[in-house]
Amino acid sequence: MPIMYAKLDKMYCHDCIVAIGSNQRLNNSSSSDVLSTALSRIAVSVGSVTSLSRFFQTPAFPKGSGPDFVNAALVVRAEGSADEILEKLHAIEHELGRVRETRWGQRTIDIDLVAVEQKIIPNSETYRKWQLLPFSQQSKIAPDQLILPHPRMQDRAFVLGPMMEICPDWVHPVIQKSVSQMYDELDSRDKAELMPL
Repeated sequence: MPIMYAKLDKMYCHDCIVAIGSNQRLNNSSSSDVLSTALSRIAVSVGSVTSLSRFFQTPAFPKGSGPDFVNAALVVRAEGSADEILEKLHAIEHELGRVRETRWGQRTIDIDLVAVEQKIIPNSETYRKWQLLPFSQQSKIAPDQLILPHPRMQDRAFVLGPMMEICPDWVHPVIQKSVSQMYDELDSRDKAELMPL
């Protein structure tokens, strides 16, 4: 029987892992500048940033789909439900010129809610469906609801690399592996492409 979790209690703060990235300039601002602006907005409208990785330059995903990204990860102490936290993050994306036209396309800013503590949202069965989605379908369809933890986090060096600096001991509630263990299992070529700035 799958584990079921209720919505987050709105009365308490939650430690949220957030991944941010940019590979498109905003006016005259570089991708690093856009990330810095996003971090300031997150601290004002979402919650206090308690931990922040370095910025990393990484190839666009999928490879060859655009200019290199600048990526980082952070831990935010935020109030509200996971959906409310995501809504605030999406509002910041909108303010910074994010246009959702092409899945995995170029973007001025991408802010992903990767995890909220050990929560599985909405449930294990739905999580597994999206985690096991074949790669050929991943670029074509997206869930119409928030799935936590992020179903692709364990596959991506540009997410796990920055997370290694802020929460290496965080354990994935479904896979039951730490960030360090998931990172160690990545292809060495993908890890070699992470370039600290």
